Amino acid sequence: MPESPVARRAGAVAATSLELAKATILNTFTGESFQVMYNPEELKLEQGNTFAEVGIPGLDTPPVQYVRGKARALSMELFFDTYEKREDVRTRTAQVVALLEKDPRELAPPVLLFSLGRLQFQCVLVDAGQRFTMFLGDGTPVRSTLSVRFQEYVRLDVEIRQGLFFGSPTVSAAVNAAGAVIGISSTVHVTSAGETLSGLASAYLGDPALWRLIADQNHIVDPFDLGVGRSLVIPPRGARSTSSARRTP
Repeated sequence: MPESPVARRAGAVAATSLELAKATILNTFTGESFQVMYNPEELKLEQGNTFAEVGIPGLDTPPVQYVRGKARALSMELFFDTYEKREDVRTRTAQVVALLEKDPRELAPPVLLFSLGRLQFQCVLVDAGQRFTMFLGDGTPVRSTLSVRFQEYVRLDVEIRQGLFFGSPTVSAAVNAAGAVIGISSTVHVTSAGETLSGLASAYLGDPALWRLIADQNHIVDPFDLGVGRSLVIPPRGARSTSSARRTP
């Protein structure tokens, strides 16, 4: 019995719904996006941690200390073929390779969003290698395999405004020393629950005993009562205390 038009349309819709959408790469700096020519046959997602060995004399196997996590990396091969159109395949691969270039406004390569079905990966392009495998009679390449590697991008809400450094105490301490070279003389820290002056002095000034410098700078009467959400000006390294506090926080 011949299939009805309604049944044929239903079958076509069902087949289409099972097809995986084309992989898309979005440039978050410009809002521009494009689809790859063919979906990659496989994706390779890598992630891991960084550990450091703790050297203790006399031990056959030194203990290891967790340092930090590693950014995830997504790698794949993208296939391009323009033989039937007799076009230079590099006009297609150039869209991907161009993502390695610095954006003139941001002074850095763009942050991307790679999408394939339910996979959403915010990243930057770190490697792109082209391999050409077919050519026209005049030498024009018409088939290419592009090996790409994307690295996960995580935004860090740390910035410098008007000579003051805003960020977490750990990050601030690391950058504060370098900040003196470019003219950053003070640091502003917003307190959170459980923080102490000695802890802030250790993070920012390198010595918990220098907590009095922070107390003097901010006219703190009770070093044990910092509160939450209070903005403290952290003096630069090398500053001297002008008064002494009665208690050790």
